[in-house]
Amino acid sequence: MTMFLLFQHSRISICFLSFLFSFPSSSLAKHPHTSTSQTENKMGSPNFKPTRIFSPHHHNSPPCTRTHQIGALLLVASTFFLVRLFDHLFSTCPPSSLNHDHTSQNFVHFSDGGSLSWPQIGYGSHLSLKIYVYEEDEIDGLKELLRGREGKISADACVKGQWGTQVKIHRLLLQSRFRTRKKEEANLFFVPAYVKCVRMMGGLNDKEINSTYVKALSQMPYFRRSGGRDHIFVFPSGAGAHLFRSWATYINRSIILTPEGDRTDKKDTSSFNTWKDIIIPGNVEDGMTKRGAMTAQPIPLSKRKYLANYLGRAQGKAGRLKLIELAKQYPDKLECPELKFSGPEKLGRMEYFHHLRNAKFCVAPRGESSWTLRFYESFFVVCLSLSLSLTHTHTHGGQLK
Repeated sequence: MTMFLLFQHSRISICFLSFLFSFPSSSLAKHPHTSTSQTENKMGSPNFKPTRIFSPHHHNSPPCTRTHQIGALLLVASTFFLVRLFDHLFSTCPPSSLNHDHTSQNFVHFSDGGSLSWPQIGYGSHLSLKIYVYEEDEIDGLKELLRGREGKISADACVKGQWGTQVKIHRLLLQSRFRTRKKEEANLFFVPAYVKCVRMMGGLNDKEINSTYVKALSQMPYFRRSGGRDHIFVFPSGAGAHLFRSWATYINRSIILTPEGDRTDKKDTSSFNTWKDIIIPGNVEDGMTKRGAMTAQPIPLSKRKYLANYLGRAQGKAGRLKLIELAKQYPDKLECPELKFSGPEKLGRMEYFHHLRNAKFCVAPRGESSWTLRFYESFFVVCLSLSLSLTHTHTHGGQLK
């Protein structure tokens, strides 16, 4: 009985295909051993007449009847509706207990009541990823890289501004469910350091940063074990790993997180390697990224005063100076004030975002390096960013192409 049903199913399928493509199945069924060349010779004969499957003069019973064709159509229709039915049933099923157990662990909670969702990495909850975070008292030299030679620079001071990612990533990993306190079971090792902040605040100079890094790395046996391949470093500024002068000797195989992939403009070589390093965004003001009321809500496009704006210091850069000149020629179209690092010509954070949201296009020319924080800040005021740096690699370059 089963073989009979399979035969009928196959027969119906063949009939359906012949119905779609007008395939002369009856001829092949009647003469299964007829070769292709013989068929072509017959077709070339002046007396050749093709056999009609449904011809009333066809004396032999054809394998594909009208009944088979109707059955084929019903088979296709029923298959379609059954697939849709099963798809709907599976999509409404509750999540598995495995995913449910990890749901509550996928959030990092902060003291202000907010929370940050930790993405499902790799294979999601099926992947047992372990990250070890070095403690500042565990390695001689780490405290200096975090707080300066005198230990007076706080993490709260370093978390502000565009380089705050060096602190935020550290804090995120400290609270992550992927963190482990056992080095022997770790897949990755995170080396915390706020060297950009420490350097800007006078906590360490370039020579001290270099020697302190070398001293700290020499005390890490797991770093030596892998040649640094499983160790992660954050360099949040355009200088990248060049803040550590001997990076090419010590951490050229390590994983580097940085906002910029191009650093050949002032150096002989770039410390960024696309095969292992990761481009990260700059740190945007917390008031613009928190859920709920933002520091500055976006303005409807029809109510924005300017076509474009640039809100930053000129720094003697040709592109920025040109924008300032254009703003003087078209003051009703382009807002580009001559801002300073301090004094009355400096915009406060609240004032800055209120100006930024008042244009349809936010121009982001390069400064000391290729990347600029304005590219990311414009997202939160729904302003189309115009990046004027051909060498800048964005965090989502694949989506922009």
